[in-house]
Amino acid sequence: MLLRLQVSNHRSILEPVELSMIAVDKDRAATRRFDGISEHVLTVAGIYGPNASGKSNVLDAIAWLSRAVARSLRGWDDYIPRDPHRFGKGPASPTEFDLDLGVDGVRYTYRLELDDSTVLFECLDSYPEGRRRNLFTRSKDEIDFRRGLDRARGIQALLTPTTLALSAGRRVGDDDFRSVAKALSSMRILRPRNRRIPWASGVLRFDSTIDLLGDSEANQLRLFDTEQDRSAVTPRSAAMELLRFADPGIDNFVMTEEEPERFGGRRRQLGLIHRGESEPVTFGLEDESDGTQTWFGLIGPVFAALRLGRVLLLDEIDASLHPRLSARLIEIFQDPETNSRGAQLVFTSHDTSLLNSLNRDEVWLTERAPNATTRLVGLAEFRGERVRKSLNLERAYLQGRFGAVPEVDQAAVHRALGLVSMPDDG
Repeated sequence: MLLRLQVSNHRSILEPVELSMIAVDKDRAATRRFDGISEHVLTVAGIYGPNASGKSNVLDAIAWLSRAVARSLRGWDDYIPRDPHRFGKGPASPTEFDLDLGVDGVRYTYRLELDDSTVLFECLDSYPEGRRRNLFTRSKDEIDFRRGLDRARGIQALLTPTTLALSAGRRVGDDDFRSVAKALSSMRILRPRNRRIPWASGVLRFDSTIDLLGDSEANQLRLFDTEQDRSAVTPRSAAMELLRFADPGIDNFVMTEEEPERFGGRRRQLGLIHRGESEPVTFGLEDESDGTQTWFGLIGPVFAALRLGRVLLLDEIDASLHPRLSARLIEIFQDPETNSRGAQLVFTSHDTSLLNSLNRDEVWLTERAPNATTRLVGLAEFRGERVRKSLNLERAYLQGRFGAVPEVDQAAVHRALGLVSMPDDG
């Protein structure tokens, strides 16, 4: 589980910002108890703010670190593909990450500092039974491992100035290295442009919805608390149940295989069967509404996150989705019945109606500072009556009581639309 992330000098984030998944209000089912610390952990966090305030960049920082752990060993050669702040001291300053993660009941901290060509600092600590145990500390080309690590030499042999030790440990390290690297590298980000036609055009992914529907032998997964026999619920049937949230008229599906004209191999094509007034009608996924396509594309990654206890990053949760579906998705991650393995959903949104589905400690706000950098603050950090537990968060947010709302100059809008005559130059 993601416990905390602090990042600096990534895209619009220059000075350190911190996202915490530690619950403030513990007395509710949506939080999870984590044995490695004395706190409860959130399974959902929503980030709100005006356009260009850096909401997406907070998610991108988590995703960048995930990709770095997965790819640096094989994909980074002469340079590090970081994305520092473009102005002021950003390009010449290092990018820094400071992460707390819970894996298999143990808390780990991972710190990383790098520039365009060198991993400057890297450190991994574990806290079994609450006591700090340093697994390794690296400063440029010098690295010290904890005494007794069997595969330290194998990790050191793979290191280059641009390779993360955690990436090398993912391949040849001890159990601590492998488990942390696996948890970090499995974090997945979904953006609006990735959630539509690719699923309809036969580009299949490991945890895609098409694979899920086509796998009749998959392990059973309990998702819904209904009166039916839970032992009969399979990922396929639960996926269909989820799909009907988007369109109750979907009755079933049909899967066919065809030989593509331009590419080798066979691919599966999906048809969704709708109940009509007389006989059923089958539609291709590309014929469905944008909302149904988006929801369909989410089902596979959501199942994978829930099944494996992953972190799912969802940029613009409200893109093409009805608020009812977005709220249902949040509820699935909050509910211990549907999320028994502590999967986490971190999302950005402009949909203020979703604030009614969130607790105050699940809401984060971004603002654009005068120097074009991003600030991030948790709603629970606001004091007094502005953020009491019973507060209507949507109404308070729209009233600007927490900031993080766009300021619209109505006169400027009218001028831009040509609704106000401009004064003559003469």
